[in-house]
Amino acid sequence: MDLLEYQVKEWFGKIGIPVLPSQRIDHPTDLKRLKIRFPIVLKSQVHGAERAKAGGVRFAETTIDAIAAAQNIFSLPIWGELPEVVLAESQYDASQEFYLAVVLDTAVCRPVLLGCKEADIDWESAGEKMHYVVVDQEFSPFYARRLALKMGLQGTLMQSVSSVVQKMYHLFVQKDLDLVEINPLAVSATSQVMALNGKVRVNERAIKRHPDLDEMAAKIISRHTSTEINGILGDWDGVQMHGKIGILGNGTGSVMATLDLVANAGGKPGVCLNLRHAFLTDTTPTTFRDRLETGLKILEADKSIQVILINFMGTIPQTEEVTEVIARVVQQDNSELQSQVGHSNGSKSRRERNFSPLVVRLAGSEFNAARKYLATLKTHSDALLVVEDLDEAVAAAVRLAKPTANKTANKK
Repeated sequence: MDLLEYQVKEWFGKIGIPVLPSQRIDHPTDLKRLKIRFPIVLKSQVHGAERAKAGGVRFAETTIDAIAAAQNIFSLPIWGELPEVVLAESQYDASQEFYLAVVLDTAVCRPVLLGCKEADIDWESAGEKMHYVVVDQEFSPFYARRLALKMGLQGTLMQSVSSVVQKMYHLFVQKDLDLVEINPLAVSATSQVMALNGKVRVNERAIKRHPDLDEMAAKIISRHTSTEINGILGDWDGVQMHGKIGILGNGTGSVMATLDLVANAGGKPGVCLNLRHAFLTDTTPTTFRDRLETGLKILEADKSIQVILINFMGTIPQTEEVTEVIARVVQQDNSELQSQVGHSNGSKSRRERNFSPLVVRLAGSEFNAARKYLATLKTHSDALLVVEDLDEAVAAAVRLAKPTANKTANKK
């Protein structure tokens, strides 16, 4: 369960992490009673990423401008979610911006402190830019200072950043969290630090131990009772729509880009899932392979999905096992098709068999072997198309998802 920014800021303020003066806005007219000084920034409170690019962050110098901006934000869906709350916050002049996080590393079952002197970075793909310290014993301020030193910080700034990291870690432990992130941590010209944006991911298995979290979870569930597939999309790394093309990706950016390309090509995106993170219903640590299997089951269970578009790029773990999952689905589909032909002369459609064609886009040299292997399967099944170019993959998915009514009419 991910918290909204205004909820994260409330937690930050209580534990002593510096945050700007802010005010929750439930309706544009609330800005007439604003308690913070202009100029301000208005932020849409949704769980989807990259809200600024979508128009969910606006600046305002006056009350009139702020009300107009808030009206636009409240009516702007981001990844299919309309905000119920807008956060009004003071503006801040930053000379530097850092990235900080405390994350649970499921591989070593230990918390890890992360820091980078660049903001707007993804901790899972930052590579050498990201500095880290594994908390392998009882926590002490030493760990936070060590991270700050690894980031190349000195003097007052080193002390300020390490103090923030300590408080992030204490929050991480107190609330049984999987992730505490500040992105960015702004630094003023006088070396004062300020958390401009934050993210908190709660460990689902710990919710019942915290009454305040249990109450938050209950409200989220009540607001999203219409979500299908047993609420598995509630991890906020997925988008639920009712189009014909289901999308699986390995990163928020790639999923969003794929969704946009499908829509621009005249297709109708359906459920879109980011397999980089665990699903809400996962009660134990999962691998990428596990999430791929779950994602395929979700899309196959959705009767509106006619085509599944897989877009994997960059680095993913267990490449060979991922290939095996896709191959098994295709081989099962082909076996099922032959069985249907033998018993009913092929009268059942792919949808009735609960199998959708797969369009698989694999980008990167590490997928060379996977592409070659899957290409051999393609010759034995009409359920698979393997390409390396994303535009080609999108065009194929849109083409396969088009209605077949005209073809049926022509045959008649």
